Amino acid sequence: MTIPLFEDVGAVATAEPAVPPDAEGFALNGVWHPLPADPSLRLLDHLRTDLRQFGTKEGCRQGDCGSCTVLVDGEARYACLVPVGQVAGRSVVTVEGIAAGTQCGGRLQQAFLAHQAVQCGFCTPGMLLASAAAIDAGRVTDRASARDAIDGVLCRCTGYQKIVDAVTEVGCGVAPWPCTLPPGQGPAVGVPLTRLDGPEKVDGSQHFGADGWPVGSLVLRAVRSPHHRARFTFGDIDGWRAAHPGVRRVLTHADVPGLNLHGVATPYADQPVLAVDETRHYLEAVALIVGEPEAMMALDLQRFPVTWEPLTPVLTVDDATQDDSPVLHAARPDNILIEGLVRRGDAAAGLRDARYVASATFTSSFVEHAYLEPEAGWAQRVGDRVEIHSSTQAPHPHRADLARILGVAPERVRVVATAVGGGFGGKLDMSVQPWLALAAWHVDGPIGMVFSREESMATSTKRHPARIVSTMAADADGRLCAVEFDGDYNTGAFASWGTAVANRVPVHAGGPYVIPHYLAHSRAVHTHITPAGAFRGFGVPQTMMSQEQLIDELAHQAGIDPLEFRAMNALRAGDSLPTGQVLDQSVGLTECLDALRPAWREARARIATRNASAPGPLRYGVGIAAFFYGCGNTALPNPSTVRFGVRPDGTIVLHQGAVDAGQGANTVIPQIAADALGVPVDRLHIVGPDTHLTPDCGRTSASRQTFITGRAAFLAGTALRQQLLRLANAPADATISAHADGLRIEGRPLDLRARPADAHGYAVAAEESFDPPITALDDAGQGNPYATYAFGAQMAEVLVDCESGRVRVLKVVAAHDVGRMVNPTLLEGQVEGAVAQGVGLALMEQYHPGKHNNLHDYLIPTVHDMPEVRAIFIEAPTALGPYGAKGIGEPALVPTAAAILNAIHDATGVRIRQAPATPDVVRRALDGCMTDGVRARGSDHVHH
Repeated sequence: MTIPLFEDVGAVATAEPAVPPDAEGFALNGVWHPLPADPSLRLLDHLRTDLRQFGTKEGCRQGDCGSCTVLVDGEARYACLVPVGQVAGRSVVTVEGIAAGTQCGGRLQQAFLAHQAVQCGFCTPGMLLASAAAIDAGRVTDRASARDAIDGVLCRCTGYQKIVDAVTEVGCGVAPWPCTLPPGQGPAVGVPLTRLDGPEKVDGSQHFGADGWPVGSLVLRAVRSPHHRARFTFGDIDGWRAAHPGVRRVLTHADVPGLNLHGVATPYADQPVLAVDETRHYLEAVALIVGEPEAMMALDLQRFPVTWEPLTPVLTVDDATQDDSPVLHAARPDNILIEGLVRRGDAAAGLRDARYVASATFTSSFVEHAYLEPEAGWAQRVGDRVEIHSSTQAPHPHRADLARILGVAPERVRVVATAVGGGFGGKLDMSVQPWLALAAWHVDGPIGMVFSREESMATSTKRHPARIVSTMAADADGRLCAVEFDGDYNTGAFASWGTAVANRVPVHAGGPYVIPHYLAHSRAVHTHITPAGAFRGFGVPQTMMSQEQLIDELAHQAGIDPLEFRAMNALRAGDSLPTGQVLDQSVGLTECLDALRPAWREARARIATRNASAPGPLRYGVGIAAFFYGCGNTALPNPSTVRFGVRPDGTIVLHQGAVDAGQGANTVIPQIAADALGVPVDRLHIVGPDTHLTPDCGRTSASRQTFITGRAAFLAGTALRQQLLRLANAPADATISAHADGLRIEGRPLDLRARPADAHGYAVAAEESFDPPITALDDAGQGNPYATYAFGAQMAEVLVDCESGRVRVLKVVAAHDVGRMVNPTLLEGQVEGAVAQGVGLALMEQYHPGKHNNLHDYLIPTVHDMPEVRAIFIEAPTALGPYGAKGIGEPALVPTAAAILNAIHDATGVRIRQAPATPDVVRRALDGCMTDGVRARGSDHVHH
């Protein structure tokens, strides 16, 4: 593997393309193209559909996300809003031509790679074009103007900080930060290796779910319910189809050959492929239409022959749990999907005997994943097998579900994971996949589907809203002694990952502390809302917003510094959790708090000085939150399998099916595997997630891939190394090297051509699995639900305008125990991206079911909302993890919002008991906390 150098060819950018005489057209990346017949056609559609230039992405079609940014005569424009007639006679540059078509494009691509400014890569083309326009125009002179350059492009993965680093470097002429290439010898683990899949992300060649459909693909659209709940009946479908030339087939639930249900876990398969007689949430699908692209674009689906009878929905937990509430699923007559429980000791007695007690009710809202890539994919029937290419976090689980839907053996379904343009748990559930499979089953030829932004936001899973009633208590010395916790989580119409949330939350509700008396109970409750599912933390981030505020209150009551209070109560090796599990290793919380202590003390002193001179209503504050988080599924089997092989010609092939949704599995897993085998990373030929080619590495979720698939890769690499050394009769510490003419052991050629190849074509191969040791939880929640835990703490500094209620996060310092740093800069990127989502969770993101299904009304953090982020990594290795490593993707988000809410209290003296803490929420809290007509402020040490 080599990182290409993207040459800047500024002269080419100014060269005039050859223009045919009397031709009406435009120059695309220096090549003249005639205009299409319809000048009102969007430039985005012409680029992608007619010219098959897929680097320009479609994320919203409304000019809200910036993913489709291109240059028109050097100016950044949204291709989704530009009629192609407006570019007549002009020059258009897309990501495919940025190196030659701009003065700085090649250097920008290189800087994005070097700074690890790329994660999923979906926004990257837009980021590159927007920043190139500003740099070439001389508008980037410092970090502030670098932020301005990209403020029209959203990113959901990176947190923007590394993008700003790259843009600043190129715009200000700073010496280039070098890409970190795979070491020629020695270990790759611990090296900040540049992403192995980075080049295709910055040159536009990486294909996502909506890219690269076969020429001539048909298009699939869904007929959806306009109501939260409704009965429906179909009219004359055959007559409607006959009246619409170009429509090939209409499909309803009657056309499903197998089981008209799917779900994350088979016992909870409750989501119909297509609704039968009643819909349970807004925009649930009742029919599918397959047809020619032009015909499908012209369809007015509101005229489809279906009659709706709206019914009264239940939208809240309270409404859903009344005695006379309508039942969503007959198997759950009380609308309660599942309850979770962990009990130890006597919590009531512990609270009664405690010196300090803090109680609160806390609520949070639905939160949208807002990944920039809408759900998309394509499928076709190949012989007796249906093949689905889609954006997914779970190829093998999807294959199992699709086989049940089609009524065939799993081997007759092939799922190929395309690049994933952001997931965060939202692409664990199936979306387009069952519909594409069904359409391909019935209709010949390739068929593609992509959700509109409205469809994506209205029907994709959400973060569970929480309603939490909790009490925590400490003794006279400030030692935690008891917790009582009760949490209700609105899980929406179908199960999705509600079971995982309700089971995970009670394990984590006490936080990373020693607690002798503990009672935590949770419920996931069905309502007529799009399902709530997995979203980076499975209920723990919203739970910590409540619990870590109570920890702060106890610290204040006891007169103990909040960081020191956490340190004195922190879990250490040898302590046990409320589940009874003893933590015998890899417990790095106290080290994380130690690492934060200097920054914490400095921030508190600085903020006291700032508040003493702050003008008028402006108040500064700093808050802290600690956490722990179980890596992997809760108390369930959780295996991954990795295959490693050597072809007779000496080519080394790694089959790893872990989906990279931006977190870096395509780089981290090869780093681990290469070290275990003892060869440089660039000697590996990597086969990615494809159920026909790669073993099952499980879902990309629950912070499990580095820990579990990484361990499987380590075991497979070790096993393959042992086989090769035995064949060469070489010692255990012998060197293995790969060359164009084959393998060498200790410099001597190892000829494998005479060995018979196995079914996969390998002369030597190893396939190994790893399933972390866990035990099920009993009725009292006792057991070992996770094999290892991530620990950490974050502190946040904020500025609160007490007149407007607006909160700005200024800085976050995050200390995390990662076990072992496999790739330090990828870890930094995960922390920075998680902080961005934490800012949104704490301050702005609130999804209203059925409303505002766009990225204009639903706000996510922009580059201007991001604080400075500093990551500190603690290595407390786990013997189970590969080289000691454990997960970071979800843990990095868990404490952020809680730290921000604690910082708001430090600034103002008021507690925020609901999230997000939008300006109106903060103002109401301030207005409700008046003492003798004087507003409480953090520096007054008034606590409410």
